[in-house]
Amino acid sequence: MQAQIERLRGSAQDIVRHEYLNALEKHTKRDTILYASAQYSASPISRGGGAPQWVFGVNDQDIHGFMAALKGLKRRQLDLILHSPGGSAEAAEQIVNYLRGKYDHIRAIVPQNAMSAATMMACACDEIVMGRQSAIGPIDPQVVVSTKNGQRSVAAEELLREFRSALAETKADPRCVPLWVAKVQQLPPGIHSTCETLISMAKEKVKTWLHQYMFANDPDGATKAKSIADWLGTMEFHKTHGHPIDINLAKRQGLKVSQLESDPTLQDLVLSVLHALDVTFMTTTCGKIVENHEGKGWCLVVQPNGKPPIP
Repeated sequence: MQAQIERLRGSAQDIVRHEYLNALEKHTKRDTILYASAQYSASPISRGGGAPQWVFGVNDQDIHGFMAALKGLKRRQLDLILHSPGGSAEAAEQIVNYLRGKYDHIRAIVPQNAMSAATMMACACDEIVMGRQSAIGPIDPQVVVSTKNGQRSVAAEELLREFRSALAETKADPRCVPLWVAKVQQLPPGIHSTCETLISMAKEKVKTWLHQYMFANDPDGATKAKSIADWLGTMEFHKTHGHPIDINLAKRQGLKVSQLESDPTLQDLVLSVLHALDVTFMTTTCGKIVENHEGKGWCLVVQPNGKPPIP
């Protein structure tokens, strides 16, 4: 399959989705940008369609979508609709820096899922809006390692735990050394320090963003920001990287979260955008969309042509 960037071209699906986005902007009086992935839809490419995972995740190409979507927008307040499984923390940081350079106040709206690096983006906003059905997720970094059964994604914290176990067991019983040597030799050089760096970076970025934006006027903002970042970035609190954090848990941990259902009109419009988006993904080979309320934006289209994807 080959993936290519395309401008939105005014298909029937685009027209309906844009109508709802425009109605949402008229209700909120704020610039509105949709950043969405087909990961959660029954699309022809996300369910056994063979599209590479990078198509759906946060990656460096996405900044082009935001550049297209921000062109011509004049307000200083933004509603950012996030619907993403996450991806590259570095790409998320680039997007955050770009948006925060333009907007004084950003509200992240999560109609369904904003996980991993998308959760990091939400934490760089002044407020998060979630419904009863919505979820954000842990930010503990994942690393791709090669095994005899192929590549797999592993939690960085899990790999560090393996190293700690290796040290403890070989110290207690030297007969375990050959077993652990065989396991560790399968890992790439420097993976231990890489894992430590990734974990530290994710927590530090989220802590900084929370303090700078969500808790900017809170005298206890630094303490709250560190507590939340540590909680989001520590695997033992969540058990799995995909653990869904609902609105109640997010509030209990101290995040500034508003309930989508508190504004029935906002709820109806946001969910209408989500449903129109789902139709787009189910009836096209679009893997990701970045667009604004004026219908300007960008989409990543995957075409089955037998060629390898563009890196």
